[in-house]
Amino acid sequence: MLTRMMDEDWAVALEVFRACRARRGDNGRDDRKFLEAMHYFTVHNISWRALPAEFGAWNSVWKRFWRLRQAGVFELFLKPWHP
Repeated sequence: MLTRMMDEDWAVALEVFRACRARRGDNGRDDRKFLEAMHYFTVHNISWRALPAEFGAWNSVWKRFWRLRQAGVFELFLKPWHP
């Protein structure tokens, strides 16, 4: 059984995520599916290869994660925000 986030939480996460997206490249990506894959990976403490097929090819998910990590997106995403 998959653990899912509430729609309101996803809405916030997706807005931040879209703001970090490259201006070129594949615009057909499913950000929510990618973030759900990241959530599943973390919650279940699995290897990338054990990621269920419903999230797509594990290697594609890993490559996207790696690129975002290299760009510092996750550090910005997790950085405390003060209005």
